[in-house]
Amino acid sequence: MISDNMLTQLNNQIQREFYSSYLYLAMSNYCSSKSLIGFAKWLRAQADEERGHGLKLIDYVEAQQRPVTLQALGKPASEFKSVHELFETVLEHERSITGAIHDLFALAQSEKDFATQTFLGWFITEQVEEEASAQLVVDKLKMIGASAGSLLYLDKELGKRAAEKAA
Repeated sequence: MISDNMLTQLNNQIQREFYSSYLYLAMSNYCSSKSLIGFAKWLRAQADEERGHGLKLIDYVEAQQRPVTLQALGKPASEFKSVHELFETVLEHERSITGAIHDLFALAQSEKDFATQTFLGWFITEQVEEEASAQLVVDKLKMIGASAGSLLYLDKELGKRAAEKAA
């Protein structure tokens, strides 16, 4: 059984995952308002994925026969100076989630909670993918600079990725 401290921290991570979903949904709406439908689809797919992460954590806590305590979600940012700034925010946010997952894993190690360590291994691997994906978009946005044509091309490409990810 997971400790009370671990339970608190897992419930905090559930909140972080659902906030991530909420944040990416707000970002998707921002991109839609700028007619960047591919970016919007990419972010909507990310929002769905983060919701899935939250549900995965809920399922684990429930399987451990411990109570899930859902927490309030803060209001996410919804205005950005540019798509580049938005994706810098995505990358920074993913890095913060990675840090939180690492802290959870370290707590599980210190408590010799082997089941939670094993469970969190999936999230550690997932965060490598999440950060790499966000970094790739940031790098491409840096490369294209102020080129509207290149931005529209990247918008189209990210829309395809979202469709592939959903399949």
